[in-house]
Amino acid sequence: MKASTGIAAAEFARRRKQLMRMSTDDAILILAAAPERVRSHDTHYPYRQDSDFWYLSGFNEPEAVLVLVPGRKHGEALLFCRERDLEREGWDGPRAGQEGAVDQFGMDDAYPIEDLDEILPGLLEGRSRVYYHFGRDAEFDLKLIGWVNRVREQVRHGAQPPHEFLELGHLLHELRLFKSKDELKLMQRAADISVQAHEAAMRACRPGIHEYELQADLERVFRANDAWPAYGSIVGAGANACVLHYRANNARAAEGDLVLIDAGAEFRGYASDITRTFPVDGRFSKAQRALHDLVGAAQAAALAQARPGVPYEAGHNAAVETLTEGLLQLGLLKGKLEKNIASGQYRRFYRHKTGHWLGLDVHDVGEYRLAGESRLLEPGMVFTIEPGLYVSSDDTTVDAKWRGIGIRTEDDVLITADGNRVLTDKLARSADEIEALMAKRSRAAAEPEE
Repeated sequence: MKASTGIAAAEFARRRKQLMRMSTDDAILILAAAPERVRSHDTHYPYRQDSDFWYLSGFNEPEAVLVLVPGRKHGEALLFCRERDLEREGWDGPRAGQEGAVDQFGMDDAYPIEDLDEILPGLLEGRSRVYYHFGRDAEFDLKLIGWVNRVREQVRHGAQPPHEFLELGHLLHELRLFKSKDELKLMQRAADISVQAHEAAMRACRPGIHEYELQADLERVFRANDAWPAYGSIVGAGANACVLHYRANNARAAEGDLVLIDAGAEFRGYASDITRTFPVDGRFSKAQRALHDLVGAAQAAALAQARPGVPYEAGHNAAVETLTEGLLQLGLLKGKLEKNIASGQYRRFYRHKTGHWLGLDVHDVGEYRLAGESRLLEPGMVFTIEPGLYVSSDDTTVDAKWRGIGIRTEDDVLITADGNRVLTDKLARSADEIEALMAKRSRAAAEPEE
């Protein structure tokens, strides 16, 4: 059965089994749910489960601990969670309880969270290694140390405490890097919602509109499709587009400005991540188009490297070479191509990498390098390709026509057996495509009502 997670309970069980096989029979794996976060006084932020906890359980409640005990005869997958409480559920919503943890989420057994202190030391005893996210939750770290010490106190009576403590992410995050068919369906849905949202913002844009109004148009589409923002939406008009993690979203978009929107939906826990840059009045200036076309060429160069067996870093290198060559041709850089790349002169205008892994987190887990070398791309990996150019408005070393222009183009890419698939390919990308989409908006506004 597939719950509202969009993932079958059997797949969560397979993930747990696979992780336990990787950890061997003398290990124990412990993972705590995300705590609720106070927004102010007695109000909280909307609850968002820890991505690792979600990946292994699909369980979306706080105050829970997942314990995996490979080879345990009386059940390997144990969940400690809140008991049913009709009084509290009347205030906060339904709880799964211990019965739901087993019946709905496929756990071998479940216990009240209040029993964790009593039961966990006994589960630790006889296990030689503990896999856990040390340093993520200082309070839980201290509890775990206390439970281990309680086992150590019984050594004279024959108890065998764990003697090795290992980072859980070393095993788990390698699993998360490769997406299953069901995960990809959710990521495609998140991408499709995001495409619809970006189109809504392009259609709504006009001179004088506030950045937060465009943000509202975007995020209304997210929520109308049962999704949430995967991260704080970036809506930067004019020179604000040059601020990579712009957050204010409160300026007005003026005629002649570009607007950069970096925003993506999260659907059933899985993120999308799209950036588009478009003209407020629907037409790029000659300078804006030149830089936009260059960013597009850099993205195409990086995408050409997105295939199995190619180093991940090859995409970034291809984008850097394309951008640097273009900047030299446009006169924003001077000198030889190789020297500009080697000295990093391009970083004046391109300050970030060309992408990142994507999944349950927008900047998803997974190693980028193995044994000191850029890892090779494999089918099932999903990442962004997002080159950009940012010319500061007070950069007097360049012609005035370039100043204050910030452009980024970002898409979500899946590596397939024979190449790649762009999950966000339906959204207008080139300057011509963007102008055509915005022209439809203008024509629709000009048509008289019947």
